Amino acid sequence: MRLMRFSVLGSGSGGNSVYIESGSTSILIDAGFSGKEIEKRLNSVGKSSEQLRAICLTHEHRDHVSGVGVLARRHKLSVWGNEGTIQGSERITKKIPDVREFQTSDIVQLGDLEVRSFPIMHDTSDPVGFIVSDGHYSLGICTDTGHVSHLITKRLAGCDGVILEFNHDPDLLRLGPYPLRLQQRVRSRHGHLANEESAKFLNQICHPELKHVILAHLSETNNTPEHAMKSIESLQAKNPQLEVNVAAQERALPLLNFSKT
Repeated sequence: MRLMRFSVLGSGSGGNSVYIESGSTSILIDAGFSGKEIEKRLNSVGKSSEQLRAICLTHEHRDHVSGVGVLARRHKLSVWGNEGTIQGSERITKKIPDVREFQTSDIVQLGDLEVRSFPIMHDTSDPVGFIVSDGHYSLGICTDTGHVSHLITKRLAGCDGVILEFNHDPDLLRLGPYPLRLQQRVRSRHGHLANEESAKFLNQICHPELKHVILAHLSETNNTPEHAMKSIESLQAKNPQLEVNVAAQERALPLLNFSKT
């Protein structure tokens, strides 16, 4: 059986990227750091950008696409995104030799990995989350959404691992330095999820085969790992099989894998 493994190379307002591999296929979900930094972080988990096959994009914000063009041109990678994301990111990525458009909710086969997109709610053209599967295990990726829809719940409910946004603590946001207008944007249905919202959602979708939960896209201003972890204390107590990690902005998580043991 192929071994599906992944690493969150970094997550937050300064950059986002997820590495996923199974069999002979390795891909990135987003590439929001410089090409040099992504290569450095891949090396830190024992991987190389030369192994990559493709980059799949969730949306066009700079912290998700800033390294896409460099990596794609340097390593001849295909770049996958829906029309809104591809067009919206062109001013940052510049010319990419191999652009592949999909319709939101399409399933794309990339070697040994199947990638399925689903719509989320964020202030961009057509933002998506992804379910990545190798036929045995599946990893759900959902950040940069201000609301959890019925469809998001349906898509993530059966995953063996979930990378989910835990963006802010409401009190830290309210008492912090953000002006009211920016606070309202963060709290809106097209902004970002608060810790309690994400924790409630995880309680809804948690099942005995859910092994990995990654708390991602934490605000460095309006959240802390301690606040995020505290919000899921009861979930962890009821589900000892869960391996919970907090994705950091400044470094990659070690490679994580799925198994029934």
